Amino acid sequence: MTVVPAPRLADVIKAYDVRGLVPEQISAEVARALGAAFAETVVLPEGQRLVVVGHDMRPSSPTLSAAFADGVTSRGVDAVLVGLSSTDGLYYASGALDAPGAMFTASHNPAAYNGIKLCRSGARPVGQESGLVEVRDLAQWLLDRPGGLHPPAAGRGTTSTRDVLGDYARFLRGLVDLGDVRPLTVVVDAGNGMAGHTVPAVLGSAVGLPALPLTVVPMYFELDGTFPNHEANPLDPANLVDLQAAVLEHGADVGLAFDGDADRCFVVDAAGRPVSPSAVTGLVAAREIARAKAAGEDHVAVVHNVISSAAVAEVVRERGAVPVRTRVGHSYIKAEMARVGAVFGGEHSAHYYFRDFWFADTGMLAAMHVLAALGEQDRPLADLVAGYERYAASGELNSTVDDAAAATARVRTWALRRGATLDDLDGLTAYAPDGDPMWWFNVRASNTEPLLRLNVEAADRETMAGVRDEVLALIRPGATEGASA
Repeated sequence: MTVVPAPRLADVIKAYDVRGLVPEQISAEVARALGAAFAETVVLPEGQRLVVVGHDMRPSSPTLSAAFADGVTSRGVDAVLVGLSSTDGLYYASGALDAPGAMFTASHNPAAYNGIKLCRSGARPVGQESGLVEVRDLAQWLLDRPGGLHPPAAGRGTTSTRDVLGDYARFLRGLVDLGDVRPLTVVVDAGNGMAGHTVPAVLGSAVGLPALPLTVVPMYFELDGTFPNHEANPLDPANLVDLQAAVLEHGADVGLAFDGDADRCFVVDAAGRPVSPSAVTGLVAAREIARAKAAGEDHVAVVHNVISSAAVAEVVRERGAVPVRTRVGHSYIKAEMARVGAVFGGEHSAHYYFRDFWFADTGMLAAMHVLAALGEQDRPLADLVAGYERYAASGELNSTVDDAAAATARVRTWALRRGATLDDLDGLTAYAPDGDPMWWFNVRASNTEPLLRLNVEAADRETMAGVRDEVLALIRPGATEGASA
């Protein structure tokens, strides 16, 4: 009999999560091994005896999450299944129950994919530098050895179910009061993802909460992991087209687009123009800083990643708080926020993190802040965010390269010749020398693909375009542009 080798988990376990094709790379057997390894390497060493497991609307998610829970209970740890959940809903359960968690989702990836986002108790991150490598290695060991997944003799944990949607909605309502805002018409594109499950609960009355002065126009709220209408990836402008048209059609005040697991939220104004995630970061940061200072806090910090607009740090300083710059990625943002006690954190990819939400990211809470800011005054959203959109940005430009290190070295040499200031916190960031119009750029290699990602920002569009084109010419001799990720 031919023995089929176990999948190589190094191919599916990335810097921050697990992501791969089903069933070729992620099967029930793989999920069971990962559940057992998670229990042994993360849960039990922390003295925990409970894991919360949630899943999105993908066809494979119920089976994979149940197999993971079986692996967890095989090690004597109890599993609480919360069923259909957004990723921030799972983080809520982890925080409220003070238990490690696992969320089965591949976010915006196509239907053939699935994955897992893991966290420690209190929604603390599990990444390559905080336990994910140990989970991977033990799970691989279990898969490679016949009988490795057999439960120990000490006995199994229990499995139970719990619906946390109502508690999640009530918790968010307690953080941002939308009861007294002016009436707003809000178009929401759920992309057939988990926002179709959570928006009616949080912004509507589906779980019995009082009605808000919001007229929500739903788009693609039907949960469908095959994504029949468009990819659930609002970072791609093509996936905002339907929302932009609907905002104009309904004369709405604002449009919101969520990704597949609803942990990211993108915003468009009444004219259908996208609001940059950096502008949303600045807007929410200003609100959270004001709230913290009103509560008597003397030292207030806000975390942002290396690709956020320069306007973010400016806004934070102007409001008497401290901007803290860190690497791209949720595990880095969360860890840095916890280290400095930051009240808020934002990323260029529309991930928004809150101290009051266990330092975890929640697109829904960010959306509520935008609605509150808009509804507490009479100006349109475009006027409200104008002060946070100060510079011209290229957006993220991806180039397929054979040798990322060599391409980065060419860019470094060019920047030094220009007299730029450099840093290597996450890839290469270069800042314009004094006397130049303001510009900066960041070049960093993808963790998962042969890509270099370039972001450029400058005082004006002409300066931005000039720097962008010169740097791309160094990156792309014979290269081709890749898709944004």
